[in-house]
Amino acid sequence: MPQIVDTGILFALADRSDAWHTRVRKHLESSHDVLLAPVTILTEVAYLLRDRASPVAELKFVTAIADGELAVENLHAKDWARTRDLMRTYEWLGFVDATIVAIAERLKVRTLATTDRRHFAAIRPSHVERFILVP
Repeated sequence: MPQIVDTGILFALADRSDAWHTRVRKHLESSHDVLLAPVTILTEVAYLLRDRASPVAELKFVTAIADGELAVENLHAKDWARTRDLMRTYEWLGFVDATIVAIAERLKVRTLATTDRRHFAAIRPSHVERFILVP
């Protein structure tokens, strides 16, 4: 079963000075799950890497995607409607996080690799009582 990753996880993995870096690295090293990145997080990750780390870090990220080290999940037609509904239900939930939930629901993924405990813990997905948040 895949783990859906959010922006914070991929940024923390690349930035050794990030408070989550060690936890994220250890978790991902011990997991055999496929890492699945919603397409909507890619620009956020790339921007943060270039802005807060370096252009080299951004290029390494793009190379990892090009080399198939990270699976990318596109939005399907029904994900757009579900994203809208989630944003209406949870007024504090932004577009990118809503797409993560919509994709997780469609794929019936229970585990989210995230640094955003506050938001994802408050969401009640349609396919399970709550998400399993790691690391």
